[in-house]
Amino acid sequence: MSENITGRIYDIQGFSVHDGPGIRTTVFTKGCPLRCLWCHSPESQKYPYELSYLNIKCIGVELCGGLCLNACANGALRVLEAEKSSVSEEMAAKVEIDRSKCVSCLKCTEACPSKALVPSGRESCVEDIYARVEKDRIFFKKDGGVTISGGEPMSQFEFSCNLAAKFHENGINVCLDTTGFAPAEQYLRILPYIRLFLYDLKHMDSARHEKLTGVPNEMILSNAGVIADGGGALQIRVPVIPKLNADWENLARTADFCAGLGEAVQQVQLLPYHSMGKSKYERLGWIYKLTNVDPPGDEFMAKVLELFESRGLPAMIH
Repeated sequence: MSENITGRIYDIQGFSVHDGPGIRTTVFTKGCPLRCLWCHSPESQKYPYELSYLNIKCIGVELCGGLCLNACANGALRVLEAEKSSVSEEMAAKVEIDRSKCVSCLKCTEACPSKALVPSGRESCVEDIYARVEKDRIFFKKDGGVTISGGEPMSQFEFSCNLAAKFHENGINVCLDTTGFAPAEQYLRILPYIRLFLYDLKHMDSARHEKLTGVPNEMILSNAGVIADGGGALQIRVPVIPKLNADWENLARTADFCAGLGEAVQQVQLLPYHSMGKSKYERLGWIYKLTNVDPPGDEFMAKVLELFESRGLPAMIH
């Protein structure tokens, strides 16, 4: 194990109650081989750093002196017409990014005093992340711990594996939130350090899966079996997205597959689609594509829950 090995993360979130059992601290790694149309963390997809801009935090060039404009050598920032400031009653001329000119040098993020302009990611080493998470240990108690999420943590395998080993060897239980899209031997290597795999199943038909996520699903389905056969515990996560994967045939095939994994499946979480990540696309200058998709209704989700429970699965709507 190397404590000095570095990786790229984009956030560490304490007091997380949605990323595994108990109270957890979640480490979000950067980079993912999938491009899910509904992804609610677009800043996690690309490994290279990107420029993220939160307009509401911009205090206006009058107050900061246009520091970001001076820092940008490519003229990728321009001043908008003045509007009411978010920090005072005064009018403020905020900036806008011309993404066609931005080369992600990120010099503007170093100059921005209000952190309206920020890089989507940072480099960190195993020891530094452990020191940060150790501060939260008091909250973990019996079931809590750390969750390594993403992006896809397995796309930075050596970093994630060393991180998991560090936590495990110091008595902090580890969950790994993964798409399943990585070599089987890597899952076998990291398995001894992982208390619970949070494992996504997005569509059972491989061709349809590739259209929705950019990759086929054979490796994902196979690795679920590899983890189960290797003695790993799985919390299966199934996004339920109208028009994309919420047809009854696919849901029934998904339920049957989960049941076939046997006692390794500790829980199935049914995740109704939501668009709460849409604003993140705007910060990155991306286009959110699922504008014509609505969340599934409560009655439909209740029927989906009944379907999974009918297979003897410990399912819940999350």
